[in-house]
Amino acid sequence: MDKLSVMNAYCRIVERGSLARAADDLGVSAALLSRELKLLEESLGCVLLTRTTRAMSLTDAGRLYYEQSQAILDAVSRSEDRIREGAGTVRGHLKVNASSSFGQMVIAPFLPKFLEHYPDLKFTLSLDDRVVDMVEGGFDVSIRIRAAMPDSALVARRIGTARQRIFAAPAYLKRAGAPATPDDIGSHRVIGFLLADHLTGWNLSGPGGERSITLDPAVKVGNSLVLRDMLIAGHGIGTLPDFVSDEAEARGELVRVLPEWELPAPEIFAVTASRLGMDARVTAFIEHLRAALDRHS
Repeated sequence: MDKLSVMNAYCRIVERGSLARAADDLGVSAALLSRELKLLEESLGCVLLTRTTRAMSLTDAGRLYYEQSQAILDAVSRSEDRIREGAGTVRGHLKVNASSSFGQMVIAPFLPKFLEHYPDLKFTLSLDDRVVDMVEGGFDVSIRIRAAMPDSALVARRIGTARQRIFAAPAYLKRAGAPATPDDIGSHRVIGFLLADHLTGWNLSGPGGERSITLDPAVKVGNSLVLRDMLIAGHGIGTLPDFVSDEAEARGELVRVLPEWELPAPEIFAVTASRLGMDARVTAFIEHLRAALDRHS
């Protein structure tokens, strides 16, 4: 039983004082309204309307149910009006999930101006290096970086690409020597990203075509920023996405190893739970995020 529909029909019956007139208004048969009224009374365990061939009157329970139904229907209508009015306005609460490194290196820098631009917006940013259930977590947007998104009820919009390259500190390369070919990586101390698909093997593309190397990282860490700092400190060789490596490379703290070789570039996806289109909050956030990614490219 669709309670809101039944409430609406019941209120129309009361207001029109007739099943037939209410049925005409609603575009259904009087017989159908009579059956729905009977089912409603049975579900409530009381009589709402007393009917004779000439008149219809409300019982005390019927009057109370009418008043409460009207209040509920009015509240629903007001809520829908407010949502329609605000559909194009950036307000409400936006909850975003992203990895720690992406959140700190890409989102955090533009976040102050974004929030200044939309003062009516409440914002929650949750950083987690593991993939979370965004529906269970109540997130409006989840930023995921991977080669492809699996088919699911979620909606993934590609917003960028993260180039994945090999880095080390100048001090490490001076001490251990710079690899000349991908095969030389095996003789070096490798620091791996614990959650990466390429933790124990790198599939590289370069001037010599495709090359796969098997690795046994000496150190494994679960955060790209920690990995970056380990590399800067001269502890070995490792891979980093460009949004993590750019600043350290620009300062000379890291240099590219085998600069003509790269790992597959994962895509950056903005994932939402609805196929009905993005609301103004999500649209505004993704527009600012795209601009931030353009500055990294």
